[in-house]
Amino acid sequence: MVSNETKRVELLSPLKNSKSLNAIYKYADSVYFGIESLNMRSFSDNFRLNEINSIVKKLHENSIKAYLTTNVILYDNEFTLLERAFEKASEAEIDAVILHDLGAIELAKYFDVKFHISTQANISNLNSARFYEKLGAQRLILARELSLNQIKDIKKGLKTAEIECFVHGAQCTSVSGRCYFSGEICESQDYSANRGKCVQPCRRKWKVIDEANNALIYDGTFFINSKDLCMIEYVPQLIEAGIDAFKIEGRMRDPIYIEETTRCYKEAIDSYYNNTLSKEKVDNWLKRLSKVYNRGFSTGFYFDMPKGSEIERKKEGNISKYKKLQIGKVISYFPEKKAAKILLSRDQIKLNEEIFIIGTHTDTYLRQKVTSIQVKQKRNLTETPIASKEKKIAVGILVDAPVKKNDKVYKLKYKGVDNV
Repeated sequence: MVSNETKRVELLSPLKNSKSLNAIYKYADSVYFGIESLNMRSFSDNFRLNEINSIVKKLHENSIKAYLTTNVILYDNEFTLLERAFEKASEAEIDAVILHDLGAIELAKYFDVKFHISTQANISNLNSARFYEKLGAQRLILARELSLNQIKDIKKGLKTAEIECFVHGAQCTSVSGRCYFSGEICESQDYSANRGKCVQPCRRKWKVIDEANNALIYDGTFFINSKDLCMIEYVPQLIEAGIDAFKIEGRMRDPIYIEETTRCYKEAIDSYYNNTLSKEKVDNWLKRLSKVYNRGFSTGFYFDMPKGSEIERKKEGNISKYKKLQIGKVISYFPEKKAAKILLSRDQIKLNEEIFIIGTHTDTYLRQKVTSIQVKQKRNLTETPIASKEKKIAVGILVDAPVKKNDKVYKLKYKGVDNV
């Protein structure tokens, strides 16, 4: 039985862009996002410096905490930008910045901005944790290479600092992202994992060749392609270990992934606190998580040292059996009727199935259950005819939120089942 005195764990989600915010504002307690070149996901749709105030305001209006990620290795010529970022963050009343550079810590203190120590600091023991706690860190994002028992011991030894741990998403083959493989391949330190531009060479197939051009014979499988972390089955153990915040990785992922992972972990956390957790619920969450982007699932270092089974050996990238299929676009929206007209150019729409309406140059993100279908003057249809590029079909549906012209329409489709 969960005590009423128990402090609720915080659910922290990645924010790629404004569409991602529209995807998670009902489920996340907090989000982390980057700006320009100061974070570990330079290839993501990072926000601009002048957007900090508006994004933080929107998050706070939805009772969501905002954390600014500034956790790359920093050089002298970047501190002017960092100073401007912290000044903007302070003005916007950001909840905290995520960092690990000692110079950045001093700057955060100067602007009186609360700070969390990034997993890039590789905090793996209580002495390190206490060091950052004494520096004034509000929260410590522990190294991913710790076991659950080690996490418990660190938490017990702290006085004020909270601890945050990753619970879902991509795992790095190297130690907490401290890797120069990408930088070596690209012959530039700018492309090291520590600078936010990792090209992920570990996700490829490699041949081992000696100086005499002899190739090592092996079975052609991937051998350093780590599976994704997935701890949805173990939410009770993580909460009872004293972890203060669960972090979902994925600032490079699309809003469908970000919504589904956040929603599943939100439901799991709620089920723990209201004592309704069950095997049936866990199985459902795992099924839903496997439908969005994933490389297979692993428990990382939580219970044991990862073994060969923690490597996805057969396939590069997404192994989900479902694909995100664009089936059309919005051609008009009728606010008085809360309806949209969609031009189908592929597949079909069926009553009660889910579709996703996502903007290309807008912030639209809508996960919509189809409750009505109208084609021409025919209403109350259960499905549309099958559309194609040669035979497009205009379809009217009711929508739960405004959409915009040219927003794209998608569905998650089982691979191998395509009527195109």
